[in-house]
Amino acid sequence: MPGPHVIRGSVSLPEAELLWRFSRSSGPGGQHVNTSDSKVELSFDLAKTEALPEVWKQRALERLAGRLVDGVVTVRSSEHRSQWRNRESAAVRLAALLAEATAPPPKPRKQTRIPRGINERRLREKKQRSETKRGRSERNWN
Repeated sequence: MPGPHVIRGSVSLPEAELLWRFSRSSGPGGQHVNTSDSKVELSFDLAKTEALPEVWKQRALERLAGRLVDGVVTVRSSEHRSQWRNRESAAVRLAALLAEATAPPPKPRKQTRIPRGINERRLREKKQRSETKRGRSERNWN
């Protein structure tokens, strides 16, 4: 499939490092279904690639450890009847997966104090609700 598969910024997946495999899709079909290889498997060797910066590569290897088989990540696509559309779908899915896996970790949350006004308002509303409920349980309101 021509065209660069951009991960983020100027970093993209080189076509030479992508391994495509095609097979018959499972499920119902009709004419043409038994002769076309429309299911697509796209593999990318994450451990050996030189296309990603080293920091991104290590981050992706850690985050995708459960999906990797010998350092290779594989994405499958068979939702379309056309092999071309399945190729596009698999490439987009792989790029999105790598973009998410290489994203920098979120900044740690900086703890702040609860403002005094919010705390006082909460306690005031709590006391008011308590008074309302206590008023309902009084027996001498005939």
